Amino acid sequence: MNTSLASRIGTVKQRAAKLAAVRAFFSERTVLEADTNMLSHAAPVDAHIDVMQVDMGNSKTGYLHTSPEYGLKKLLAAGSGDIYQLGHVFRAEEESPLHSPEFTMLEWYRVGMPYQTFIKETLELFRLFLGPLLAETLTYKQAFSLHAGIDIHEDLAPHTLPFSEKAPTWDRDTQLNLLFSHLIEPKLGQNKLTAITDWPSSQAALAKTNTVNGETVAKRFEIYFKGIELANGFDELTDPLEQRTRLENENQKRLALGKNTLPIDEEFLKALETLPECCGVAVGFDRLMLLSL
Repeated sequence: MNTSLASRIGTVKQRAAKLAAVRAFFSERTVLEADTNMLSHAAPVDAHIDVMQVDMGNSKTGYLHTSPEYGLKKLLAAGSGDIYQLGHVFRAEEESPLHSPEFTMLEWYRVGMPYQTFIKETLELFRLFLGPLLAETLTYKQAFSLHAGIDIHEDLAPHTLPFSEKAPTWDRDTQLNLLFSHLIEPKLGQNKLTAITDWPSSQAALAKTNTVNGETVAKRFEIYFKGIELANGFDELTDPLEQRTRLENENQKRLALGKNTLPIDEEFLKALETLPECCGVAVGFDRLMLLSL
């Protein structure tokens, strides 16, 4: 057997062991494994995530899911209780050393679990791959101050100029994302896991918001190791009217970026009417494997 093929088989075995470890992790916690549809009549709507479209015949278009979130929330609304899915997802035009059009995502939801406890559980799962690492928690605002010396409420244009002469004309969230990716992310999770919490309310996506020290922030967290994002989690929004507004806003952003709008999943919005209080997180399984090898 040649060295390359032996290496591939070794990686397959390591991957199989970690898949089994993840399933054991959830089995011990009585979290149900689900297998929702990868193909849907509607699409997750996000300005910066593009969906693969499928010709279903008879002039019908389907969409490959970018995350099992909508399907899992429909099950949660129907009374499934704690639930997870481990499988492939698809995103168009994503290709780089850390991005692939098809990759494996682990996503799970805990009903009634406190937000901070849920973050701790996410860190526990990561230690299956990365060992007994310590962890720190920083708010989004603290991360900017600590790692870049920037107050996120000040004029950001001067800080963005070194990266793009056009950046001062961009909207505030785009400027924040630019600075976060260039100045903050590379410094996160060095020799420990780093959880970033209290994101700007304008970046809440499918998360609830709350007021902290007079400022409205998103109950959203991301976890990093060696500068790589591994997880994006929420204290999940259960208000269908607010969620519809956010999805419509995302479609408007897509138009502004020269993209097509996407159909809103009405069944998903209907499910939010009976969605229990829960926290959820999406994890890049392949990135965890990369860092564990």
